[in-house]
Formats: sequence, structure tokens, C-alpha cells
Amino acid sequence: MSLDNHSALIEQLKPLLMEPDFQELFESFTADESNSTRFLLKMELNRISAPCTRIIDLRDKTELPCEEVVIGKQRHFLDAPSKEALEQALPIYRNKYTLGVYENVIKQHKMRKQQKQDSPTQDSVTSISPFIVPGVVLGSYFNRSEERMNYSIKISASQSGSTEVLGASLDLSIGGARVKLPIKHNFQPEKPLRVKLLDLNEEFYFEDLQQGVDYQIVDIQNKDDNAIFRLKRVGGGEELDKVITQLIQGYKFRYKVDVNDVIVNATGLGFERHYLPLQPHLPLYISIKEGKPHITHALLGRGNHPLMHFFQDERDVSQLTGMLTNNRLVHLIKSPDIVEHQIIFCFTHVANGKVHFYSASQFELIQNGHLGLFLGFGAKKPSWRIFKLTSQRIDHQQNYKTSTLPGDDARYGALTEQQLASFIHIIQVCDLTNIEVNSQYQSWFNNQDVNQLKVFAQRKINANSIKKISMPFTERRHESRFAFKTLVTIKQGNKTASGITHDISSRGLQVTLDEPMDFTAPASVSISFPRLQAKAGKTNLNGLSYQLIRTRSYSKVLHLSALIGHDPHMGVEFLSKLISHNQDKLAKLSDKDGEQKELADGMKNLMMREIASVPYFIEKRSKSFSISAIGIGTKVDEISHLFSQDTEQIMQYNLAPIMENGVFKDRILEPIKAMKTISELQFFEVFIQITRHARGTINLNCKVVSDLSTEEQLAFIDQSQRLGRFMALRVYFGMADKPDMTYIRRELAYIQIHANHKAKQLEEQLWQVIGLGEFVDISQEVILRFPQLTQLKEPS
Repeated sequence: MSLDNHSALIEQLKPLLMEPDFQELFESFTADESNSTRFLLKMELNRISAPCTRIIDLRDKTELPCEEVVIGKQRHFLDAPSKEALEQALPIYRNKYTLGVYENVIKQHKMRKQQKQDSPTQDSVTSISPFIVPGVVLGSYFNRSEERMNYSIKISASQSGSTEVLGASLDLSIGGARVKLPIKHNFQPEKPLRVKLLDLNEEFYFEDLQQGVDYQIVDIQNKDDNAIFRLKRVGGGEELDKVITQLIQGYKFRYKVDVNDVIVNATGLGFERHYLPLQPHLPLYISIKEGKPHITHALLGRGNHPLMHFFQDERDVSQLTGMLTNNRLVHLIKSPDIVEHQIIFCFTHVANGKVHFYSASQFELIQNGHLGLFLGFGAKKPSWRIFKLTSQRIDHQQNYKTSTLPGDDARYGALTEQQLASFIHIIQVCDLTNIEVNSQYQSWFNNQDVNQLKVFAQRKINANSIKKISMPFTERRHESRFAFKTLVTIKQGNKTASGITHDISSRGLQVTLDEPMDFTAPASVSISFPRLQAKAGKTNLNGLSYQLIRTRSYSKVLHLSALIGHDPHMGVEFLSKLISHNQDKLAKLSDKDGEQKELADGMKNLMMREIASVPYFIEKRSKSFSISAIGIGTKVDEISHLFSQDTEQIMQYNLAPIMENGVFKDRILEPIKAMKTISELQFFEVFIQITRHARGTINLNCKVVSDLSTEEQLAFIDQSQRLGRFMALRVYFGMADKPDMTYIRRELAYIQIHANHKAKQLEEQLWQVIGLGEFVDISQEVILRFPQLTQLKEPS
């Protein structure tokens, strides 16, 4: 069994290997895999994460100068490209030198040497194909099963019959921990380890922790003069859970964020915000009512409005539910892999001022023998449409919300959670209509009796039943807000103003000023709570750092968010306690707009778990343009897998077969330069001949369809099917708008605190995106353009 199809999954799991809750995360990520595949995945992850003792010495293996690189007690000698490969691989394995790091560096070195041999007159950098691009994981906003406290506390560790050994904690969660102890500890891995937390402040003193907690030793790794123990808790019950939870909550804003995880999530969200406004497909959300599937909601963006509008009749009532009948929905849900259920043809007929819709699936037309009649007659109509439907089952074991930062509430409001829980499937509607090939469909018509098509007339829908939800392209709220009024004073430079809070959350507040003040926004301010100070005791509520996000109502209403750094934020800690101790007294704000945004955000998250296409992004650097990345979903898709065959690294894709020979420049880049950001995506189509060679290698022969005559297209398909396999892609392209940085401002703020240069890199990366597009599989529809390729039965 091969793991080639699971490269994206392996890439997602790599950073989680050393976590105490890895087993829970692994179970969640591999829920749909077979037991044998899960076993192989775990074996591979264990292999590449194992400590490596091999020294890399390239001094006699490279033409470039080498420098010494020290990792722990190991001395390596690397040239510049190999050092860069090492620095890119180490963070994936939590800065540990593992077999995966070693293999990545060696593979990069060998690939560079091979490229230099193949093109000795070219510089090794320029010889690399410009169309080899990385993958960005979209829709994967995993939540840790437990919040970890990365905060060093003095500890003692002991086993029965042994003396206590002093050390320090590295991180702590409810069910596990990592601790650092002297390398000469004499502890036995098979015995429980009792750990005591010694250096807690009085406010976080808990007797249970002072007495010690028993842990099972999961793993021991030696680093420098220390031994790093990974532990799983085996002692205590619910009471101890509560104690540790209180401790973590108390220290919540004192530990470092796991920046690598936040960067992965923020990158996915950032690229997602480029793609979603132009996405041309229409996601429909299915719920069960009276034992039958019903479309209850649709998620709208700028790009899919025309598709939704097509189904409006003369009374502005949507006839979409007339096309997606109960039988068709049941077939899609129960048999999502049968392609004949996925293609639906549709046209309209206007009579006496009324619009009548006719529709049929490929399966239905083959069953009753009317495929040629429907395609041939329907394609003559200006309203002719071809739709591809994909079905996605919703996994309710995963959280609906993107909680990317420690301390985020992992749930929406109760009403939103209840609504999201009622959805069972998502049906994505893709419009595959191409007016340039209508004449090919018309060739199906052979003077049959068109009255036979009356059976495909849709039942007239008299009232709109689908709730339209617009995708939010504004900042997200991650916390519940509570109505609360108290006096505040705000300072920015030499400007000072007073006001009253309108609402609060632990990290933010909305303030109405007594008089308008022209504060600069977005910018930092300092806030004091004079009335709350009397209740705060020793907690200092003066001069607290907040970010002024924006102002409105002629500079009288301010929206503020806490600026959280390495040190505790007294305002956040105090307001968190205030809210938790007074929830029964505070009125929770849940305005309909807020609920609507929450629902739209949750629906978007569900859709992005299994995207119906493969997006790609175009960037501009200096004066050059290139494809910067492709978007990869959390499930393996056939398109991206096809382009991963000819690359050396996981999560790397070679688009050269489809983009070279001027296709990228002439068919995508030049048209984009003439487009506006409000333009809809345009497209061209590509035929691909897939042939396999010895040792599993694949060859892709790609042809732009408009370069071929109808006869050449048919010959290409026939040859592809004889030699291997045929595939057709629609390549969409369009101009990107500016990045929606407000959507990831909280992630960027955290990254800036802990790794400012990485935050700047991410911002720069998102601002460089000037265009985007996507690949959509249209193979099934293309075959139907040619009557010669489809065997028909006689009408019944």
C-alpha cells in the first residue's frame, strides 16, 4: 500500500507529532481512513520524526563554499542552498534534528546537483521550473483538544523509591505535559513519574499540584545536557482537571503562542479571502425535514450571484429547488461517486410571460433514452445550462469555528451552533456551460419529437424557501460581548478623552465618547478604568495598552482590542474574571447581524473543508509575475495529486505541463492585466492525456482545446483512452482584489509579538497576489459533447 495519496495529510500532521494530544488529533484527521492506512501513516510519521544522528558534511560534495552549522552537539557543514533547506525543515519538527529534516536536506542537495548536471550552462536557481509551486492548505483550522501553557515553572520529579530531581516545565495541558530534567536522571520509562509544580504564585497555589501529579512517560529525548520528557497524565480525576484548567486560564496570557501553527492557519485564511469573493460555485446546505433532504440555505459571494440569479423566475421566485428534486438529492447523497448523477442539464421556455424550467440529470436521460433529444434541443436555447454537482458529507465531530489562537472560544453562539448542526450535506453547484461548444451538443438532435421533453418540466415553485446568506468579508468576532457600562479615559499622545463603555468582552470593548475626538486609527492607545479600579484591589487598571481598531459615528464610537504581549495584560485578566463571575447578571449581546455573520462564517468553514476545485494564486514580485501557490483542501483531490507526480518534495506541485509554452503568459497573465477586480472569472479549457511509464512515472500531454479542431479533439480523446486516461480541466482566471487583512488581524498581531519578521513576510506575501484562478475537472461533461463516445439505448 502506498501513501502517495496522503502527502497533504502527512504534511498537516508533521507539526503535531510532539504534542501531548497528538493521538486525539491523529484520530480526528484520519477518521475517514482505513485501519491499514492509519497504521502506515503513523509508521511514516514515527519514522520521519525520530531523532537523527547522521552528520551532513557537503565539503567534498558541492562546488559551493560550506559553513559550519551546529545543532545540539552535532556539527554539520552545509552550502547555502542546503542551509536554507535545513532552516525551512527544522520548524516543521519543532526545531529538532530528525530523520525527516535529514532526508529533506539531502533530497534538496541531490536535486540541485542533478539540475546542474542536466543544465551545466545555466545557474542552478534559474534552471528550476518557474511552475513548481508550493501548496497552501485551505480549510484546515484544527483546534488542539487542550490548551497548552508554554510557561517555565520549577518542578520536581520522582519515582517510587527514588529521590526527587529538580527541573522545569516546558508546557502543560489538562492531560499531558513536557518537562526538562537533567540528563542523568535514572528514571525508568515504564514506571509512573510524579511531578510537583513548585514555583507558583500565591494566587495560583493549589494543594493538589503541590502534592504531585502522576504521569506516564511517553517519550524521552536528550537535548544538550537535558532530557525532555513527554508525559501523559494518569493520576487524578475531574477535580484535578478543574484545578489544572484554572491554572492554565490564570497563566493564559503569559505563554508564547505556537507561532508556526498560527502562521499555517493565518496563511490559509489569507489566501482564502483572496479566493472566496470570486468563487463561481454555489454552495447549498441540506437539512433533513420530515425524513427527506431539503435545501435550506445558500452561501452567496460576488462570484456566484449570477448562478443564483439564473433560477429566478418572472416573480423573482427561485426555481432551484425545482431542479434539485428529492430524488436527485437522494442520489447525490447516497451515491456521490456515480458521475451520471452529478451532471444536470437545464433550459428555460417562456410562454405567456411565464418562465418554465426544464431539467434532467445525465442518469435520467440515459435511463429513458432521451439524452440526444434533450441535449440537441436544449443547446439551441439561449438559456442552455450544464451544471456539475458535488456532494460533501458534513463531519460534526469537528468544530465549526476557526479558533486559531490559544484562548479562543471554540464555539459560536448557541443558535448558530444549532443551525450548523442541522446541516447534513453541502451540494456545490458548478456551472460548466460553454457557449462555444453548443454547436457540438446541437449535433445530437435528429428531428425527434420535442413533446417527449414535457416529462422534464420542473414543478413550479411558488415561494422562496432557500435562505440566502452572504459571505462576510469583514473582521470576525471570536468572543461573546456583554452589555456593560463603566467610565473610561483614553489617551493617545497628547490627546485625552472620556467615555462610557457600551459593551465588553475579555479582549475588547466598544466605547462611546462624551465628545468627538480625532484619534488616529488603527493605532495604539492607553486606557484607564477609574470606577473599576476601586474593585480591582492590587490589579492596576491604569494606562492599559489597547489597539484602536476603528472609529465611527463622527469619531464618537471607538472599537478597541487589547494589545497582548509576553507579560500579563491586566485589563484582559480583570475583564475575564468580571465576566466569568457575573455572567448571570450581564446581558449577552446577540444582535441578528452578529448571528448572521456567525452563521455565514460557519457555513464558509464547512464548505472549505472539501473544496470543489483547486485554486491557484498569481503574484507580482518586482517586475516579474509567477504562480505563487495552489490551494490544497484537507482531502486528497485528483487534480493536485496529478501535478505532484513530478516533484521531489511533499506539498510541491509542478504545473509546467499545463502552463508552459506560453500558456501562462498568453492565456492568463496578459488577459488579467486588462481586467478589473470587479470582473468575473474567465476561463479556457485544457485536454490532458495521462500515460504511465515504467516504475510508476506519469507523463502529461496537455493541449489547449481552442487550439484543436473538433476532429482533433475527438482524436485526442480517443488516443488518450487507448494509451492511458483522458482528463479535461477548465482553467479559470481573474484579477485579485487587495487582501482582506482585517480578517486575520488578530493572528497577525500574535505573530508580530513573537516573530515580527514572519508577520511581515505573510503580509508581503498576501499583498503580492494580483491574480487567481482555479482548476475544475470537466472530463465527464466533455465526453458528452461527442455523440460518437456515448452508447445510447432506444427510448422506452
